[in-house]
Amino acid sequence: MTSDPSRPAVIPNKIIGLAALTHGAYAGVDLQPIWAGLVARARTNPYDAGALMDIGCLLQLTGRKEPGLESQHHALELCRVYERSGAPGGLKILAIVMPGDFMANTPLDFLLEGSDATLYHLYMGTGEALADVPDHDVAFVAIGQSDASQSILRSVEPMVARWPRPVLNRNIQAIKAMGRDQVAASFAGSSTVRAPESLRVTRSDLERLAAGEPPVSTELANLSYPLIVRPVGSHAGESLERIASAAALTDYLETFEAAEAYVAAFVDYSSPDGLYRKYRVALIDGVPFISHLAISSHWMVHYLNAGMGEDEVKRAEEAEAMRTFDSGFAVRHSAAFAEIHAKIPLDYFAIDCAEGPDGRLLLFEADVAMIVHSMDDPEVFPYKAPQMTKLFSAFHALLARNVKR
Repeated sequence: MTSDPSRPAVIPNKIIGLAALTHGAYAGVDLQPIWAGLVARARTNPYDAGALMDIGCLLQLTGRKEPGLESQHHALELCRVYERSGAPGGLKILAIVMPGDFMANTPLDFLLEGSDATLYHLYMGTGEALADVPDHDVAFVAIGQSDASQSILRSVEPMVARWPRPVLNRNIQAIKAMGRDQVAASFAGSSTVRAPESLRVTRSDLERLAAGEPPVSTELANLSYPLIVRPVGSHAGESLERIASAAALTDYLETFEAAEAYVAAFVDYSSPDGLYRKYRVALIDGVPFISHLAISSHWMVHYLNAGMGEDEVKRAEEAEAMRTFDSGFAVRHSAAFAEIHAKIPLDYFAIDCAEGPDGRLLLFEADVAMIVHSMDDPEVFPYKAPQMTKLFSAFHALLARNVKR
C-alpha cells in the first residue's frame, strides 16, 4: 500500500468513467467532441492509458463491443489502476475488477453517483502479481460471476483475506456460486422463494432432447415444455427463447452457436390483467431497495423494451411501486429477502424477481454486476431520482460504516 511513506505514491490514470459517459449517451449529448479529444490524446501520446480506457468505453456504448474491448486491452497493457476523481475529503474506494464488458463487474461508478467519493479501479488477471495500488479507505470486490471470472476470483481470494483495509463483498465463494443453476438449486424446497430449476447442459443434450432421445441428464428429461433456453454467459435476453416443443427446439438449434446453455421450465408469472411485471431490487447489507419495475405484455421483460417511457399508465404504476415498496412489496416478501441474503451472504448484489402465482417471490437471477442507474429522463420519470438517491445513499452509507469498523 502506498500509505508506506518509504514508497512512492501510485499515480493512477484518470478517466471520465462509465457513468459520466453513459449519462451523456442517454441524454442525447453529442459525444463526438469527447471522442475527438480522446482520440487526439491517444494519437499524441500512445501511452495515454486513460484515453484508451475511455475510448474503449465509448466504443462499447455505441455498439462496437469488440473494438471497445480491444482498446481496453491496450490500456491494461500500459496500466492496471484507473481513477474517477471525487472531491477532497470524500471516501476513497478501491474496486477490484476484471477486464470485460459492462456486465463483468459491479457498476460502482453508477452506485456512487451524487457522492464525493473517489473511485479507483484495480484490474486483476489470472495469477497476476498485485500491482501497487493507491491508498484507499475501503476496498470492494466488484468482479461478477462468469466462467471467465472463476480463475481470477481464485487468485483474488487469498489476496483479500489479508487486505489491510476493510473489504466489501469479500465472500469470494458466494460470488462464484451465483451461476443461474447454482442459485436456483440453493432455493429448492424454499417456502418463500421460488427459483425455477435451471440446468446447465451441453448442445449435445439439447440435440438429443430435440430428437426425442433420452438426454444424458435425468433432470433435463424431467423438464416439460415450454422451456426457457439461453446460452451460458448471455445477458439482456440475448438468444433467450421460450421453446414450446421438440420441433421448436430443433429450429432454435439451427442458429444456436454456444457450446452450453441454461434450460429452465417456463413459469407463467403474468398478472390477472395479462401483463408481466419484473422488479429489479438491490440488496444493500441485506436491505432491499427497488431499482425499477418493468411492465410488459411479453413474458421476456427488460426495462428497455417494456415501453415504459411511452406509457403513462405503466409509469404511474412504477411510481406507486416505488412509493410503497418499503411498506408493501418489501414487507410481503421480507422472509424471502432474508432467506436470499442468508444464502447469498454478500454486502451488495441485485436480483430480478416477480411475485409468483403462488404468492412466493419468483427469483429469476441474482448477480453483483446488474446495472442499477439513475439515467432516465427526469421529465418523463420524475419519481425515479428520489428513489435512486435513496438507494445510492444507502450504498454510500454501507461503505462509510465499514470504514469506521
